[in-house]
Amino acid sequence: MDWLIILGAAFAAGALNAVAGGGSFLTLPALVFTGIPPVAANATGTVALFPGYVAGVWGFREDMQSPPSLSMREIVLLSLLGGAAGAVLLLVTSEATFSKVIPWLLLVATAVFAFGPQLRQWAGSSDGRAVSFWKSRLSMLAVAVYGGYFNGGLGILLLALFSLLGQSQLNAMNGMKNLVSALLTFIAVVIYALGNVVAWHQALVMMVAATIGGYLGARMARRVAAQWLRWGIVAVGLLMTALFFLK
Repeated sequence: MDWLIILGAAFAAGALNAVAGGGSFLTLPALVFTGIPPVAANATGTVALFPGYVAGVWGFREDMQSPPSLSMREIVLLSLLGGAAGAVLLLVTSEATFSKVIPWLLLVATAVFAFGPQLRQWAGSSDGRAVSFWKSRLSMLAVAVYGGYFNGGLGILLLALFSLLGQSQLNAMNGMKNLVSALLTFIAVVIYALGNVVAWHQALVMMVAATIGGYLGARMARRVAAQWLRWGIVAVGLLMTALFFLK
């Protein structure tokens, strides 16, 4: 039964990430429910969803373009530094503390996902060229640290950030979002592995299920209205948040 839960969650998470995001709303609770400690569950779920980010980078390889406020080299460096810092922060967080933080992280991630369009609209109304040197770099670093620590809602935050930094082409924003996600997840996975917090049997099986789910999800996405998808994911996020608060 535990393996069925993990496989089902990974498959659904891969499908969600392919069409809208929010896959970590399923992988983290599923792993915790099956007995994986919270810190290890967070790390394992991140490892499981990593191939999807790499596939996304390849899919948008011709569209990637850095925003006016940051160079590609700076984005790569800040993504790696932030992802590493977030991963180290997770490793030094005790299981008891992370258990208390999980519902708040899920709540924030759900809120970010729910108000993603408004967040992007607000960010896009600003002129990215006017963002100061330090503000643009510190913002990029902060989002990368968040992604290395907890992956939920990362895609929406990155899209909003790139809008704020002056990027206006949606395909370019999506390409950069996938690139940053892949980079910070890669360095986080390396640190998680060195910290011995990854449940590798579960992670490897979930990788396969998430990859299959991602492919099928992308194929089926056109048949489901985007609005229903978004609010369905928000409902799942709120349900998982409530369950963790009650626990």
